Amino acid sequence: MTLFPGPHSFTGDDTVEFSIHGGHLVSSSVIAALISSGARQATPGEFTRRAVLNGKLDILQAEAIGDLIDASSHIMRRTALSQLDGGLSRRLLKLRSDLIGLEALIAYDVDFPEEDDGPVPRKKIDKTAEEIAGSLEVLISTGPAGEVIREGAIVVIAGPTNAGKSSLFNALLGRARAIVTEIPGTTRDALEAVIDSGKWPLRLVDTTEDRIERLGIEVSQRYLSSAAVVLACGEDSRSLEETVSVVSRVSTAPVVAVHTKTDLVSTRDEVPIPGAIPVSAETGAGLQDLLRAINETLDARHGQVVPDLPILTRARHRKALEIARSELEQFRNVWGEEKLPVTVIAVHLRTAVHALEELIGAVEIEDVLDRVFSSFCVGK
Repeated sequence: MTLFPGPHSFTGDDTVEFSIHGGHLVSSSVIAALISSGARQATPGEFTRRAVLNGKLDILQAEAIGDLIDASSHIMRRTALSQLDGGLSRRLLKLRSDLIGLEALIAYDVDFPEEDDGPVPRKKIDKTAEEIAGSLEVLISTGPAGEVIREGAIVVIAGPTNAGKSSLFNALLGRARAIVTEIPGTTRDALEAVIDSGKWPLRLVDTTEDRIERLGIEVSQRYLSSAAVVLACGEDSRSLEETVSVVSRVSTAPVVAVHTKTDLVSTRDEVPIPGAIPVSAETGAGLQDLLRAINETLDARHGQVVPDLPILTRARHRKALEIARSELEQFRNVWGEEKLPVTVIAVHLRTAVHALEELIGAVEIEDVLDRVFSSFCVGK
């Protein structure tokens, strides 16, 4: 047993850790003995929740622990570690401090209009509000990239029957997941898997294009409508052009043309197809070029992910910042019109501050904690 005295333990409480030998029987016996002596099993996320309540972590850092446990890519792990280190928290605390500073300027102008150099110049308040609005906008703009980092970018592999979609799916995945045969139309539903491309996490989707099966078509269209990138596959120029044309009509996502089965192409065939990336699922040729093209497409759409730059990874983050932005915008509009008392329009600043405080956990809100820890595994 190892004793971790509070407040220097992870949770801030006195903690004892048991190190035991053996498999499930030994650990189950120890747990049973502890429970019979009056202990109970921890609820989901209870240790991290205790750390938050005892001031060891804020809510954003607690969420980062969950993200780190669930990380399926290197970039998600780095983002979670940065957030656990307090990068996002410090950025939000700075925004909160700036908003409170703006509140202070307003309060000073109301309470001490004749002191020192007289009323606070309106240009100073305008400039401060504009700078805060710019900082909020920069942080909110990371939301789409954060969603891709957390959930993975949907990459749909589309093409006609027997175009080598499933083989390409398996080759990118690195293991045989789809059933591949020489019979056209073997794949009967959409298959999905997450891979780490080295930069962005990719949710590969292999869709069926068998028009007889209505379910397959619905699954394909559903994924195509939410795709970040579509790989339009074809084994010759005619089928590839047709696939690109069909995909472009039903999806607004960028399309990457992929010439499949290049290991079967003879010297008499038209190879390479202009604008298409030649790949062979059989030999692995061209797969790295394809992954590079996917990453470059995502870079163009979401921007380069800068290491250690705070990124919003959850809908809760974006919602709170959007509320703060909206309240600040309303303050600026009413302030510019000069139609209402300053004490009235300052309420917008207080609401913006409160939105950031709720996000960080500067105010204790039980239902927020319940939502945050509902997805945690038991204990940690």
